[in-house]
Formats: sequence, structure tokens, C-alpha cells
Amino acid sequence: MIDFHTHIFPEKIAKPTLDYLESRCKTKPYTNGIAEGLSKSTDDAGIDLSIVLPVVTKPSQFQSINRFARELKQDNLLSFGGIHPDCDDYKAEINTIKEWGFQGIKLHPDYQGVFIDDIRYERIISYASEKDLIVSVHAGFDPGYPECTHCTPQKAAKMIEDVRPSKLVLAHMGGFQRWDEVEENLVGKEVYLDTAVVFGFISEEQFTRICRNHGTDKILFATDSPWSGQRESVEMLRAMDLTDCEKEQIFDGNARNLLTL
Repeated sequence: MIDFHTHIFPEKIAKPTLDYLESRCKTKPYTNGIAEGLSKSTDDAGIDLSIVLPVVTKPSQFQSINRFARELKQDNLLSFGGIHPDCDDYKAEINTIKEWGFQGIKLHPDYQGVFIDDIRYERIISYASEKDLIVSVHAGFDPGYPECTHCTPQKAAKMIEDVRPSKLVLAHMGGFQRWDEVEENLVGKEVYLDTAVVFGFISEEQFTRICRNHGTDKILFATDSPWSGQRESVEMLRAMDLTDCEKEQIFDGNARNLLTL
């Protein structure tokens, strides 16, 4: 099994970061937010690999965040790189991400304060696709930033039409708490959807309908750890009314098709 969406922080800032996010999101973390905690959670859940998604919240963090990601040592963790849409030279930074061996990048429109169909994101996603990088994007409502949703299903669909990205992943089944709009705007398009923090929020009927109408070959198991439990998420997906073959695709096969392992 592969968890395609997790987060960790440097040890010196992990506790204050989790405390701050917990206060904003009103959600208790399931790990201590550091690499060792995620690695143990991954093992305890029977997951083979967790993908770590670093979020660059201001351009000046590019070097420090990606250096931290590059130095990740746990065998069962694999980090993507991060980039901010206001960086001075997006091509140079994407080239660095590629040269440093990352397989993908993480974008968070709400934390970065930019709409997903903005030209700054479209250029980054287009060039990342040229470099054969996976692009993982937070999609839908974020409880930490409830004032504005910067990646709605409608805006994501427009970006897909404009850019035609090759390896795009929209988190939270395409748009957290906006799944009716996902069905209207994104189902059937060339995009992967991940399951991060959807179990317990989406009905089983709608979840399985989206999976089947979109294609279970384009659904990725994900948890958003530490913001949901990995073991609990595994159990909830296993209980869904999907075939063993469909579950295998979601848990593992689709992720392995995207990654170079």
C-alpha cells in the first residue's frame, strides 16, 4: 500500500506548527508531525510507503524546505519537492527539483494565496509536466483558511483545459466538501484524485460513484497524515463497496504507475 499524501515538519518547528494548525482547523493530529512519527504510523498501518508533500508558503523557503525534504532518511517515506507561485524563476526552481531527484511537486493554493487557474500556477504545472514531474494540488475547502477556496472544481477544470498536465493529482477527491461540483466538472477528465481526509465526510454512495464514474485507475489512496489516521483510513477504504481489484488499484497499483520505485 502507498499513502500518496502526508506531511511532516522539521523537529524544531513540528510542535508549534501542529499546535497552530490544530487551533485553526479544530482537528487533532494523529502523529507528532516529524519523520519518525510518520514512519512508525506507516508501519503500524501496514503501508509500504508514504509520500511526503512539503508546502512552500513563501518564496524564500524554497531552499530550506527542499533541503529538508531531500535529507529525509526513512526507508518508508518519499518526499516530493515544493515551490511557490511567486518565485522569481519557476523554471530554474523546477529544474533544481528535478536535478535533486524529486518525483513531484506540491502546490497548496489556499496556503499560497493564489487561484489554481492563475497564470503563475499554469506555467509551473505546464513546465513540471514537461519535466515529467507529478503535481499534487490541494483542492476544495481548507478548514484552516475558510474565507476563500482557491482551487474549486470549476477552476481546476479550467486549468486542466488550459494546461493539459500529464501527471496531475487533485487532493481530497478533487475538492474537499465540494463533491457534487467534482462530479459535474472533473469526473472523467485526465486527472488523478486522492482520498486524503474524505472518509467520514463523503457518503460511501458518492465516493464509490465518483470512483467508478471517474475510473478506479485514477484514484489514489491518501490520508493527509497527521490530519487523519493511516490505520483508520486503510480500514475505512477496505470496508467500501468496491471489488478487491478496484481496491488494489487504489491502494497500490495506480501509485506505482505514477512513481519510479
